[in-house]
Amino acid sequence: MRLTAAASAADVVVIGAGLSGLQTAVNIQAAGFSCLVLEAIDRVGGKVLSIKSSSKGDGVNDEGAAWVNDSNQSEIWKLFEKYDIGAITQRITGLSFQQAENGSVEAHPYDKDLPEGDVGQAGEIQRIYEAIEQAVNASNLEYPEIGPDAHKLDNMTFAEFGQETSPTLGAVIASLAAGALLGVEANEVSALFMVNYIKSGFGIKIITSDAKDGGQYIRARRGMQAIAEGLASELTLGSLHLNTAVKSIEQKDDGLYEVNSAAGAVFTAKHVVVSIPTPLYKTIEFTPALPESKRNLGENTTLGYYSKVTLVFENPWWQTANLSGVMTSMKGPISFTRDTSSPDDDQWSITCFVVGEMGRVWNKLSEAERQKAVLEQFNTVFSTATAVPEPIAIHEKIWADEPFFFGAPSPVMAPGVLTSLGSDVLREQARNIHFVGTETSVVWKGYMDGAVRSGQRGAEEVIKSLRGTRLRLSS
Repeated sequence: MRLTAAASAADVVVIGAGLSGLQTAVNIQAAGFSCLVLEAIDRVGGKVLSIKSSSKGDGVNDEGAAWVNDSNQSEIWKLFEKYDIGAITQRITGLSFQQAENGSVEAHPYDKDLPEGDVGQAGEIQRIYEAIEQAVNASNLEYPEIGPDAHKLDNMTFAEFGQETSPTLGAVIASLAAGALLGVEANEVSALFMVNYIKSGFGIKIITSDAKDGGQYIRARRGMQAIAEGLASELTLGSLHLNTAVKSIEQKDDGLYEVNSAAGAVFTAKHVVVSIPTPLYKTIEFTPALPESKRNLGENTTLGYYSKVTLVFENPWWQTANLSGVMTSMKGPISFTRDTSSPDDDQWSITCFVVGEMGRVWNKLSEAERQKAVLEQFNTVFSTATAVPEPIAIHEKIWADEPFFFGAPSPVMAPGVLTSLGSDVLREQARNIHFVGTETSVVWKGYMDGAVRSGQRGAEEVIKSLRGTRLRLSS
């Protein structure tokens, strides 16, 4: 069975041109099958977005996903090297700051969790981390719902897990971790889900580390979006359709799928790959309807609140003052910061992360009020050690306000969802509709490496099926 050559017909249609969708499409086309990619917005990359830092040079800032490593994130690292993105090792020297809920500020060396003298708290924090790591080590990576204590963990929030471990600091540490990793409060997410998420990133020490092998070890001089652009450049000419939001997917009597865009364009394929976050499944009308388990997945996963405010400066004043550029705050609106400079480009910046409930409250302010709140807090903290100059540029990225995104970085599950639905529901296909995305990966879910791995898995499913049926649709 063949369709006549047309730009709207292919063996496969991929919905979404983030890393997952692009990797899927590249692999499918490399296997000799035709594949179209439909992207709702005007660029590729999804939550990978790089922008010009300032008018003074060629430096860029990543407003979305920003870090990789060159060891246990092997799949994204292969692309990083292939497209010659340019590695910047995360700076981890100098004094860092902690701001308490009452606004008080204390400094400590970067490699110390707490200011000098807090020996008791340091010991308690260590016990909390050990309890998290113990749960991580005991859990089942691929099928967390069948691991030891799975139902117990899934019937409590991550805040309750922390509280059970340490009545004084457990809930606080849990909230810091949930906010930093997923942009949610610890009382909004299942303890089992958090344990599995952390396990997918090789444990609490690795997933939170800025050092070698850590989740925040290497940034990209050219910007991480260059990886998405590199993948897109490998696609067959004419197979990428930007500004093409999908409204519906209908399986016809002949078994083919008709994919309809919001603008009225129609695309036909034997297989469809959906590469959008699970909470967005409900934005597409499926005929016949998706299986109940898949619908429940879409209804019972949410995206966290995760915003970046990047402050760009003329010079690295904090480095001159022997500061790391790192602050952690319980007061807000900034939860934490990182040095995101590119010295070779004379680009000097600190990125402020506004996450979770503090971020949601901050988001209700006007743009001017938001900027004022960030600068006031930033200046209050860093001016305890040195004079803070005015930034030469400020970039604000609020993923929750972006159409077709609605939050970042990765969907989360509340208590009870994972054990009731099972982890297979993330990856299982519905007839010839396949599902990819970083949250469907077994390792490094929520990260770029997980996104690439999920695209590889989705392509493999499709290729195997197409080779079995020997059905080809020409594009």
